[in-house]
Amino acid sequence: MPVATADLYDEREEGIQSLPLQLRSFGRRAAFDGPIRTVRCVEDNALVKSVLAAPGDGAVLVVDGAGSLERALMGDLIAASAVANGWAGVVINGVIRDRVAIDALDLGVKALGTNPRKSTKLGTGEVEVTLEFGGVVFRPGAHLYSDEDGILVER
Repeated sequence: MPVATADLYDEREEGIQSLPLQLRSFGRRAAFDGPIRTVRCVEDNALVKSVLAAPGDGAVLVVDGAGSLERALMGDLIAASAVANGWAGVVINGVIRDRVAIDALDLGVKALGTNPRKSTKLGTGEVEVTLEFGGVVFRPGAHLYSDEDGILVER
């Protein structure tokens, strides 16, 4: 079981960043952690799908969807692919769909909320780039910790 984020923050303070965004929790894993992999895309989930279809090896995919609530960046099929490929979790600065099905999966998911509208599939965006949202920098390879209290990221 991952260490509690509150205890981890007390231990590391300035060596760790705390994401102030109030993301909603989905999936069966309330707590998860792992090295960060990244995707930047807006309302287009083709890159999210392709990354999560590859071996995750316990990593956490951080997706910067620019906070858009217009189109879901992950649904149940992509989430199931993440589980099958060994991903620990997904953090999305955007929305998901198929919430009930995702809630049944052994995956940690944090997102702004839900919207049944599907994304476009043009493949626009970037993979394995440094992201910044909510005042936190997400570098590929840095460690992310998530539980019921929130999300912490190594500096």
